[in-house]
Amino acid sequence: MPDIDPDFLALPLRGLADAALQRARDLGAEHADFRLERVRGQHLALVDGAVETAADSDTLGFAVRVIHNGTWGFAAGTELTPDAAAAVAGRAVDVAAVAAAISTERVELAPEPAHHDVTWVSSYEIDPFTLSTREKTSLLAGWSRRLLEDRRVDHVDAGLSQAKEQKFYADTSGTVTTQQRVRVAPEVEVIATRDGRLDGMRTITPPAGRGWEYLQQVEPELDTLPELLAEKLAAPGVEPGRYDLVIDPSNLWLTIHESIGHATELDRALGYEAAYAGTSFATTDQLGTLRYGSPIMNVTGDRTVEHGLASIGYDDEGVATSSFDLVRDGVLVGYQRDRRISRLQGYERSNGCAFADSPATMPIQRMANVSLAPDPEGPSTEGLISQVERGIYIVGDRSWSIDMQRYNFQFTGQRFYRIEDGRLTGMLRDVAYQATTTDFWRSMTALGGPQTYVLGGSFMCGKGQPGQVASVSHGCPSALFTGIRVLNTVQEAGS
Repeated sequence: MPDIDPDFLALPLRGLADAALQRARDLGAEHADFRLERVRGQHLALVDGAVETAADSDTLGFAVRVIHNGTWGFAAGTELTPDAAAAVAGRAVDVAAVAAAISTERVELAPEPAHHDVTWVSSYEIDPFTLSTREKTSLLAGWSRRLLEDRRVDHVDAGLSQAKEQKFYADTSGTVTTQQRVRVAPEVEVIATRDGRLDGMRTITPPAGRGWEYLQQVEPELDTLPELLAEKLAAPGVEPGRYDLVIDPSNLWLTIHESIGHATELDRALGYEAAYAGTSFATTDQLGTLRYGSPIMNVTGDRTVEHGLASIGYDDEGVATSSFDLVRDGVLVGYQRDRRISRLQGYERSNGCAFADSPATMPIQRMANVSLAPDPEGPSTEGLISQVERGIYIVGDRSWSIDMQRYNFQFTGQRFYRIEDGRLTGMLRDVAYQATTTDFWRSMTALGGPQTYVLGGSFMCGKGQPGQVASVSHGCPSALFTGIRVLNTVQEAGS
């Protein structure tokens, strides 16, 4: 595992933090924290082997957050001198003084032990930012040419997103952390037309908190794409109705994200987050009683899992991260929380869910890696399919829709297979499944074993106002759901 880059450690981290925190103390702040970040990103996109986009970003700066007279204050800067850091701390206190005139609640934080001089680095082998853009685009172009040689493919889109995040944090309680994490998201899609139909087939290798070495996992998928696309274009549309569904992790992760991940964010459940993607039906008066799903349903929030996109050693409030229960035996038992919300609701500690997407933004409550546990003795995906008399097997994610309370939803996928008498009997098209969150998860009758478990996820989870973007993973096994309403998306669009 790599170490934190020497060039980041060479920055005047301690001197800037000391100047900012001392200024905040001198001005009477009850709490202050300092966060210096360098966030690098690169997005590459090729169309038919030609580079369409090669966008790089590199952000370096720091932020000071204070609680002064029970009110938040926040300010950020880019000049890396002690005087500038002290001035930013002064501005943060000034912001708190202005905000106090309209503040309706006193801000207090759940306690957290001090973590002195700790370091954390995510698990990866090759930093993608040590390779040239030419090397990366050459790999993507080679994949594209290989696929274009197949007469069943008209066009190929290939993309790679990469990020490297380095953070230094210090606060007035004595916590000092230095962290570095890397993540990559490769994607290839083949596109073709047949008999007036235009469609695509995309890889299902998920984004991950890994390095350049991870791109090897895409290779085995590439040769399967042309045949899958041809079969999809020739497939009949689904007949709407009620079906049993076997849902692959490559699709189910997104349903977890939208219907469990966002719904169990405590700020949503309390109504503090509403402007961006709504609140939550899973309100706090139902904690410990809401039958979220069937008794085989166990869901955790986890910011420690290896290669998780939301995994980190310490969050942006200096809280040591952990794994915690959200749904146990089908019942809602917990929420994702930061320090302020935890204290407000009487929790002894935060569970480490504060995150800011840049040095210019204030930490807000963000999603952990929210994951559905497999059945330790569960069957393979084929074993789940063998239990179905009439159903559909769904692979890969595509479009989705969910209401502002995370309750009524609809999801599509990449590919769909008819199940008859326990066997796959051909591909279908134009499938969408629709349900309410609780009806859907209560209909789950079987889970695959650990051998079916995959950690999916996304680079692009939005929240907050102004909006922030975070990466998050969701692990799950294949799972069997009974009696789910299925729509034909073409017929629905034309009705």
